[in-house]
Amino acid sequence: MDRLTSIRVFREVAEAGSFVKAAERLNISTAMTSKHIASLERELHVRLLNRTTRQMSLTEAGSVYYEQCCEALDILQAAEAALGVQSSQPQGVLKVSAPGWFATRRFADLVAAYQHRFPHVLIDLRLENRFVDLTQEGYDMALRATSEPSPSLIVRPLCEVPFLLVGAHDYLARHRMPREPLDIEAHRIVLPNYTNLDRVELSGPRGRFTIKNRAVLKTNDTSMALQCVKAGLGLAYLPEWIVANEVHDGALLRLLPDYALFSPRVYAVYTSRKYMTLKVRTFIDFLSEALGLDEAVPR
Repeated sequence: MDRLTSIRVFREVAEAGSFVKAAERLNISTAMTSKHIASLERELHVRLLNRTTRQMSLTEAGSVYYEQCCEALDILQAAEAALGVQSSQPQGVLKVSAPGWFATRRFADLVAAYQHRFPHVLIDLRLENRFVDLTQEGYDMALRATSEPSPSLIVRPLCEVPFLLVGAHDYLARHRMPREPLDIEAHRIVLPNYTNLDRVELSGPRGRFTIKNRAVLKTNDTSMALQCVKAGLGLAYLPEWIVANEVHDGALLRLLPDYALFSPRVYAVYTSRKYMTLKVRTFIDFLSEALGLDEAVPR
């Protein structure tokens, strides 16, 4: 028989002072109540109750066991109550992995808005341009920009983020402005070293082109790539999220705007749908609502 159920039955019997009364409280038969007590005594190799036709009392061993059982059951009840609170209100630490280029005011505003709505959740945000092992490294979830999400994980599409080809005025004053896609091959390009962009495809008014890039520098930090472009080191393919303000203000030029580059989809990634905590569910739902579903591009 289930040991925990038997312990709960034993507590009821001890407190009720009667098999019949305990059975009524637990909504089980008197015979089943007796079986639970007998099962406990058999497993413990000790008599817990003194039984006569008129009364029932705890043995010395039964009294010791009763005290310990009460403490254990109370702790268990408190734990279950805590989970009940957690299931109705998100709380605790939410450990999230995201690409380095999420370090923008746009994403910071989203995090601030979520925390304002759910103040009992502490977001532990790790920005790094690698795919972490959620289980091994203790992450609750990840935000990933990819065209091929892992089939072993559960994913939910959030939005698409276009990449733009950008350059600084100083650099373009010293080098020929690219007018056609193939002109890019004559330029120095700042590239990431965490993914392969040695060749990229552009599509536009004059068709589809495959461009072979000539790297001047490779880095694992997207913010560093942006600074290198602003310093005039070369051109770069950068997420619209981190260059939108510079392009709007004129600090950087968007090159070949009529040609589309790659637009990876951002996914919320997690390991289990069945045991998804409320903090994970609310964060994903919040981002989905804020960024737009599936095909939407954040603006």
